[in-house]
Amino acid sequence: MRKIIICTFLTLDGVMQAPGGPDEDGGGGFEHGGWQKPVDDDEVGAAIAGWYEHSDAMLLGRRTYDIFASYWPTADPGNPFTDRMNSMPKYVASRTLTSVEWRNSTLLEGDVVAAVRELKASDGGSINVVGSGDLAQTLMRHGLVDEYRLTIHPVIIGTGKRLFADGAIPTALEPVSVSATKGGTVVGVYRPTGEPSYDSY
Repeated sequence: MRKIIICTFLTLDGVMQAPGGPDEDGGGGFEHGGWQKPVDDDEVGAAIAGWYEHSDAMLLGRRTYDIFASYWPTADPGNPFTDRMNSMPKYVASRTLTSVEWRNSTLLEGDVVAAVRELKASDGGSINVVGSGDLAQTLMRHGLVDEYRLTIHPVIIGTGKRLFADGAIPTALEPVSVSATKGGTVVGVYRPTGEPSYDSY
């Protein structure tokens, strides 16, 4: 069984929207695009590279696919991520796209939940869900997420799309590894373990 791993950059208050640039995603009137780079550091990049070492595919929503497909095919070949991103198999969940042109991309047909269950049951390594907030919400609601790999950056935005938005399913998490970079970013890997327990002091 393949693992579905959500890999996401978050602000301290949980916002995942448009970390990469001002024009990345202005949905909902979001005005804080590009919040990640000013609080980034080399250790974050090394951690993210490690996330891909044991994963052999990506699962993307339509918006993230469009952003990546417009950038990576012509990205600097000296960037260590460029070849990896272009050569890795990519599965795209979209209700509006009819084709995907980026190399090694496959458009998932029919119901996304059924398609992801089929992917999980296929042969291969782990599948990283990168960005793709709406898709991540769907996968979480249907219990399809096996692991979270999160970078939590030292900045508060106050508005924007959140990974764990209102209505998120209550879930207990096992910390697999948690560390902090020199710049204050928390790099955490967590696995869902079922429903949370409750107690009092």
